[in-house]
Amino acid sequence: MKNLWIAAAVTAAGMFLLHDITAGHGGTYRGPGDTVPAGGGGAPGGPAGGSPAGPGTPGPGGPTSPGATTPGGPVGTPSGSGPTSGGGDSGPDLSLWQYWWGFNKEPYLNLKAAIHGSGVQSGSDEFFLGQGAEDQAKSTLRPSESVIRNEIVPALIRALEASDKSNDIATGCMIALAKIGDAKDESGKSKMAEQIIKRLGDSNQEISETAAVSLGILANEANIDLLVSMLADEGDKVRAAVSQVSGALPYTGKVPERTRAFASYGLGLVGAKASIDGKKKVVEGLVKFLESPVGVQNREISVACVVSLGLTPLEVDPSYTLPDLSKGFEKPAQVTNLQEQVLYLMSYYTNAAGNFLNQAQAPVAVSRIMPTRDPKIAALFDAVVNRFREDIASTSKIKNEQQQSCILALGKMGDCDEDATDKAIRKSLMEVKDAISDQQSRFFALIALAQVAGRPGSGEGANAIGGVTTKNKSENVREYLMEQLARAKQDNHRAWSALALAVMERSLSDNSQPVSSEVQSALRQELDKSKTPTAVAGLAIALGILHDSLSAPVMINKLERTSEDEARGYVAVGLGLLSEKSAIAPITEIVKKSKYKGDLLKSAAIGLGLLGDKEIVPQLVDMLASAEALSSQAAISSALGFIGDARSVTPLIKLLDDKTKTERARGFAAVALGIVADKETLPWNAKISVDINYRANSSTLTSPGTGTGILDIL
Repeated sequence: MKNLWIAAAVTAAGMFLLHDITAGHGGTYRGPGDTVPAGGGGAPGGPAGGSPAGPGTPGPGGPTSPGATTPGGPVGTPSGSGPTSGGGDSGPDLSLWQYWWGFNKEPYLNLKAAIHGSGVQSGSDEFFLGQGAEDQAKSTLRPSESVIRNEIVPALIRALEASDKSNDIATGCMIALAKIGDAKDESGKSKMAEQIIKRLGDSNQEISETAAVSLGILANEANIDLLVSMLADEGDKVRAAVSQVSGALPYTGKVPERTRAFASYGLGLVGAKASIDGKKKVVEGLVKFLESPVGVQNREISVACVVSLGLTPLEVDPSYTLPDLSKGFEKPAQVTNLQEQVLYLMSYYTNAAGNFLNQAQAPVAVSRIMPTRDPKIAALFDAVVNRFREDIASTSKIKNEQQQSCILALGKMGDCDEDATDKAIRKSLMEVKDAISDQQSRFFALIALAQVAGRPGSGEGANAIGGVTTKNKSENVREYLMEQLARAKQDNHRAWSALALAVMERSLSDNSQPVSSEVQSALRQELDKSKTPTAVAGLAIALGILHDSLSAPVMINKLERTSEDEARGYVAVGLGLLSEKSAIAPITEIVKKSKYKGDLLKSAAIGLGLLGDKEIVPQLVDMLASAEALSSQAAISSALGFIGDARSVTPLIKLLDDKTKTERARGFAAVALGIVADKETLPWNAKISVDINYRANSSTLTSPGTGTGILDIL
């Protein structure tokens, strides 16, 4: 699926198109490439830079080995771009706000809830939990379970079984089947799992690693042992598992490194949904690898293991006695409960001999698994917070990427009450602008501070929402962020400040707290007077996140008067977030005229999906069947997935079965079917992408230049 993956790098990069779309395996949709400094231990094959993710969602594809070709630089780079900070190599400016939005947009878009009905809005109680689709059963346009199981799944299996010579079709079908989910037969076996396991031993690296991650997306606990065997390079066990379902022996040598990395991510995806016993098996396998000699040396697999530990929380043991934390975080002898899991990750992070880029993934992993207000782990929680605060202080000597991760972690751990720990978190985040010179850290701190201030909390002073309504100006987050917006001299800084304000106010609103009319008015005025694409785009997304309905006329005006495609795409998404029905007609026209403008087409399709409009589905199906350009195929198939419904199933299956069409077009039909029938409300890789530190990247995490990372799959 090389072509499918890199196509999405084009369709989703938010107008920052790459010159070379021949390498990789399709589907890049967000974020930078490998930013490992020279000599930093990064795996070969990942380019130094990439394109910022635009308003689209993940591009299609299945993983493969890295391409050898380094893509050309981004076209149409917005103002403020320049050398990468902290990465060592010259390239696109990775501090652009579009990168953050690309990785974090899915919960705000929550497209499935919008498409399947109007009962659950993004931002509701179900919003960040990824729930709500079940409440939309009354929607007559949602593909029924009967259609999914009796029409879509058989078509995908049929195409997969006949795809021996087509990477595009094979990888597209496997990912689609995994996203649809398991349906066991009368014997208790999973036909989907069997179809995927058959491909684990494929001599084509792209197909074998796609199979590994597909088992993770499938989230069948029965596959944990197999994924652990792949991670541990137990080739005999892998060969035995494959031979049981296919009768054919796979490769005879070691399990390829990239396949092992994707199996590691697969373990995290299964672990996120597994029983406690399943989680323990996953954690045991991940820790065992990290403690092995290979785990110390191998960057790609180690990053995957750390990220996956953050997806697989164990249970708190109320009888567990913490060691003396005044001596630092010592590695526990075993990892059998959540306290030991946190201690292990913290010891991994604080190990002076470790690879700092690997270590940089640990703080976010800790913040994902640690309950923020469980009294049984209060001492451990405070110790972790204090360490992260120390590491973002002006006296800290750690690397930029580590500081960025500490900031992101604090954003997930703090809230807005008057507890001493929470006040300290807010204080540290507000001091980042003076304590740290790294621009990315400063921008991350704005978002982290907004996240903290948007959570009312339950401790001392909770009812006062201290960090927002306090009369002490030096502690008032709202006033601090408003000041950042007012003083911003660069469009990118202005956009980050606007997004931070929107994130905070939206979170407060979701928690039944009043939204500041002053903030809404300020953002509206900024959009009205903004002329540059970067500012217009960022402010449109911010107002969309905030659901400021009064900004609709301003956005419509910008949509009509702005000629730059990137900004128009973001405005279309912003209008969709506002649920502004009057925007349906102009956005529909954009879709019709954007067959050869992949990014704009995807953005406009997202806008229509958010608005609940599906009238253009038949035309998109016709466009996909006749499209020849790779970027057009990727964009149209993604658009069909975003706004597709039961009416798109039959023509998509027809296209998938039509051997007179190109393999790429048929592969994209499989991709679209997988999106339409996805079992989850949010895209599966949102579990990994949201709040990830994409500046401490590895090529198997995301590599938009080649489209070879876990986050580069639609």
